[in-house]
Amino acid sequence: MFEFFKLNRQILGMNCRNLEYIRPFNRSRAKKLADNKLLSKKILKKNNISVPKLLAKISSLQELENFNWQSLPESFALKPNRGFGGEGILVVYGKKKDINDTWIKADRTLISIEDLKTHIRNILDGSFSLSGTPDIAFFEERLQLLKLFKPYCYKGIPDIRVIVFNKVPLMAMLRLPTKASSGKANLQQGAIGVGIDIATGTTTTAVLGKNKMIDYIPGTRLLLSGIKIPYWNDILKLSVRAQEISNLGFLGADIAIDKINGPTIIELNARPGLSIQIANLSGLKRRLEKVKDLKIKTIEKGVRVGKDLFGGEIEEELEEISGRRVIGTVEKVKLIGKDGQEIEVEAKIDTGAYSTSIDVELAKQLGFEDVLNYFSTLDLPKDFSREEVKQIEEDLRKKYIGQHSDLADITAVYSSHGVSIRPKISLKIILDNIEIFTQVNITERKELNKEMIIGKKNLGKFLIDVNK
Repeated sequence: MFEFFKLNRQILGMNCRNLEYIRPFNRSRAKKLADNKLLSKKILKKNNISVPKLLAKISSLQELENFNWQSLPESFALKPNRGFGGEGILVVYGKKKDINDTWIKADRTLISIEDLKTHIRNILDGSFSLSGTPDIAFFEERLQLLKLFKPYCYKGIPDIRVIVFNKVPLMAMLRLPTKASSGKANLQQGAIGVGIDIATGTTTTAVLGKNKMIDYIPGTRLLLSGIKIPYWNDILKLSVRAQEISNLGFLGADIAIDKINGPTIIELNARPGLSIQIANLSGLKRRLEKVKDLKIKTIEKGVRVGKDLFGGEIEEELEEISGRRVIGTVEKVKLIGKDGQEIEVEAKIDTGAYSTSIDVELAKQLGFEDVLNYFSTLDLPKDFSREEVKQIEEDLRKKYIGQHSDLADITAVYSSHGVSIRPKISLKIILDNIEIFTQVNITERKELNKEMIIGKKNLGKFLIDVNK
């Protein structure tokens, strides 16, 4: 926790210094283009870049009064042309069938034509624009959610922000909409930001809202690290191409993956927020300095440089800042047996399992054959239900724990074959040079690929990289 707050202070200090890059490299004309969503989408589309389809726009109160509401589809997004930080965006997900001219929002509340008119009047008045000046409201298609992201999102569409400087992608973040953010992928409103390894397109660490570090989707066991982003190379190329077209030297490109059209640019940002640094547990300053004086001639070269410079660096920074070691899904583990003998095996790193387990034969090699023989003589219940497990475990512990010095515990193990009662032993494990003293289940694993799995109970000091 101390390291997180130290990083937070470093990031706050960096914000002023990053102005060295925003002001000199984002000229006024380019910033005006990014701030004008309709114009930037038009130019991107002209350059064969996929953008959400424009359905309609309203520039005045007269156009609002004459607008044909029947022309709108069942779902759409309503946005201010010069909005900032996600303010003023309204997304509807369907039309209420039994009530005329009424739509349904992310929080399941209803919105009528009169409600839409009120919201559009606020947009026209400049309530959501950067400088409070009169604005334009526009409707665009709502993109279709990719199946991969469905379990991780509340209602809305996730997007990926990529920071690009000097044609090099420096840092990226997956933004996931939540109930708190009303289905919008905006961290300021309570969305989740997940750092992405530039080299592999795999998610790393996550932040909820502005600064709360999390490992799972709140209220679930869905791990946020290890998500492989589809079309990753295309997304990086698209972000660099957007920089070329916009002439923004320092750019934040927001890209969504549409179910039909693939990577689609939602928005260009001339002043991207710096929450991306917290999601990645890394500052931008050093990365900016690394590429400032490089001569990058092609998009492909820029993407390659970004991957080479900042892929491996993420792992080093994660280990340094988070205090956790980065490991893969299969790791060599050293086991210290009963009489001090050492056995090295390949273990499966399994965050879906709570406890660590080893194979029966491996337990025997480590000197625990005697306790296994003792356990085989015990009178164990059979054909019991899951509802009875806790009481059975309690009864067995009272009866047998302490009867054999190596029997550390008796526990129920769940598998596809049902529930079985297994012994636990105390064992010393060495994983990535870190010593772990724990209790492990002994179970039959000869039919499986690995003699050992390490569950999340023993993974608190590690981050898992599925590509290692």
